[in-house]
Amino acid sequence: MGRKKAAISGQLADIDLRLLRVFTAVVDAGGFTAAEIRLNLANSTISNYISDLEKRLDMHLCERGRGGFRLTEQGEVVYAATLELVGALEQFKQRINHSHNRIFGQLHLGFAEHMLGAHNSCIVNAMDSFSQQAPDVHVQISTMSSDEVTTAVMDKQVDIGITVLPHQYPELETLPLFDEEMRLYCAQGHPLFKKQNKEITREELLQFPFVESPRLMPGRETHPDMKLWNKQAKAHHQESRATLILSGHYLGFLPRHLVKNWGLEAQMHPLFIDTYGYTNVFHAITRKKRSNELIINIFNQCLRQSIAGTKKENS
Repeated sequence: MGRKKAAISGQLADIDLRLLRVFTAVVDAGGFTAAEIRLNLANSTISNYISDLEKRLDMHLCERGRGGFRLTEQGEVVYAATLELVGALEQFKQRINHSHNRIFGQLHLGFAEHMLGAHNSCIVNAMDSFSQQAPDVHVQISTMSSDEVTTAVMDKQVDIGITVLPHQYPELETLPLFDEEMRLYCAQGHPLFKKQNKEITREELLQFPFVESPRLMPGRETHPDMKLWNKQAKAHHQESRATLILSGHYLGFLPRHLVKNWGLEAQMHPLFIDTYGYTNVFHAITRKKRSNELIINIFNQCLRQSIAGTKKENS
């Protein structure tokens, strides 16, 4: 019997690289459905791409169906080899960038939602500086909840995240950027809305339902009383949380600047500011081990210069 012909006997084509990138995105996401948003592709399209890749490689790469998504042994080999290939391509781009003194490539940023309301200049000034230094870099910005930003950076979905960290991660580098004041809000229609703060006791709060936000999750509470609160609803996105609070049935935390920017100061008022109010610190976060080193370093430097400029203006 003759030796079986190699699945890829010639040069890799652009279609091969595209299919391999789709494959790694599916593996990183943990399945076809989870990869839809990341790839901006329909499930059926992703399935067709993976089938095409399997045909081109003459390999069965993964099991998918009711039992869930799972890589085969051949799939594990292809996934590892693809990561090596993508890393080599990034290194090639970086060497070319240094040689030509021009910067090419992509920068994917993950932003926590609504963070620009109070500190627009810090990010905008950094983006302005970066665009001048690296005009050929393709920039993509994805907006998500604060915890999702951290996950996206850890899972290599984005290069740099700007978010609030619940705790420190040894595998991440962090750069503090700016603060955000959080307050516990009550809205019109709620039994406490017409009461003065001095008329309300902390024990009275135990009678009412709260909306869970990231800082009200177990182990993240900023005050011991929060562990006793009745967290009857969950909304980690701020617009959804504001909707529940505005219904008049729930108490919950929102950024002070958002309530002001949305024109809701007459419909909401804060409770126990000194007791339960807290400050979020936004950080720029990146993986310590990363392939897009040059572009990431340039953007981080732009952030540092923007922060320094802001401090000088305020001093």
